[in-house]
Amino acid sequence: MGEPMSAARRRAITLSRDENRVEGPIEGHHHETYVIPLPPEVAEALGVDGTVRWKCREPKPGLLWFDRRCFASEERLIGELRGRVGSVPELVEVEGVPLQRFVEGATLGTRYGREGWLPREVVGQLLRLFTELVVIRPADLDLERTCDPADRPRDGDTAGFLRGLIRFVGTRVYQDNEPEYGDLFEVLGVTDVSLRRLLDRAEGLRERPFCLLHGDLHRENLVLDARRTLWTIDWELAIAGDPLYDLATHLHLAGYPDRQAVAVAREWAHRVERARPGASLGWRRDLRLLLAFKEAQSVFTDVIRSALTVHGPAPGTGSGAERTRLEETAGRLHRVLLRGAGPLGLGSVPEPWQIADALQAWCKRHPRLTSSAT
Repeated sequence: MGEPMSAARRRAITLSRDENRVEGPIEGHHHETYVIPLPPEVAEALGVDGTVRWKCREPKPGLLWFDRRCFASEERLIGELRGRVGSVPELVEVEGVPLQRFVEGATLGTRYGREGWLPREVVGQLLRLFTELVVIRPADLDLERTCDPADRPRDGDTAGFLRGLIRFVGTRVYQDNEPEYGDLFEVLGVTDVSLRRLLDRAEGLRERPFCLLHGDLHRENLVLDARRTLWTIDWELAIAGDPLYDLATHLHLAGYPDRQAVAVAREWAHRVERARPGASLGWRRDLRLLLAFKEAQSVFTDVIRSALTVHGPAPGTGSGAERTRLEETAGRLHRVLLRGAGPLGLGSVPEPWQIADALQAWCKRHPRLTSSAT
């Protein structure tokens, strides 16, 4: 007997009415996602193009969340953004199930690789997205919020916003996971004490008016269609806050060469200031601090992700593939630790072989751990 069919796949088959036309699951961090066409009569009743395909999704169980979440419903948020943000895909509801249009195209990561130069026309569309977001004030969105009101600083309090992000890493990422991963953090020389340096520096941030932030603008969340139109997907981590934080997150994730990163930041400042005066105040100095936070945050999250990537009874001691996975994971984590060493004040960074040994030893101590991370 095969594995039981998931609820997400059953729903996709029900809505499409044709199991043979269900594609997936497609790759994604937060959801189990299938791509389906709508039956012709349903598409006609909704007034949508019958050739368009749609995403049918269910949240993945057992995820470890490493980022603050702000809005209760991603689909409700997307519905609010239609007409305000041009790169948001269409949304329909079928039998009470919200479906996002599947953008037929390729992610920037697929088309251009995980890092390297991006074409000018693509960057221009990205910058247009930032200018559309910067004019959307938190009060403009009539949506259910999941974040605690106590964690919502007043509009413009960028220092309070960053302090909240740092506290989230210290409590929800480090302390909450310390029973399983504390020994690995200790071996690698990483503690939440390191975050206090960033907390002290946050007090010097300039105030900027808050707006809606996508929160996760990496290359796999940006899709080019056949007409080279850029679409923005996966709004799961959208929050309200400092507009410069969205730029810092994008620069941290997007893999630009240094020269292009500088050019993108300058053009961002020019465009968002024109769209909403005050949105770029102090951006040169404050961007460095926000990028330092992103590097520090990556250390905490990537230690756990790396452990889960190689998790098993004895990674590296079996097949050649296991050993390769262990060495590649240790190499990636070594690079993350090197970048985060300055912001976190780490005295030294273990060598890749030492990280591999630490991961291997951790797996032997935790053979039954089953959580996944995002």
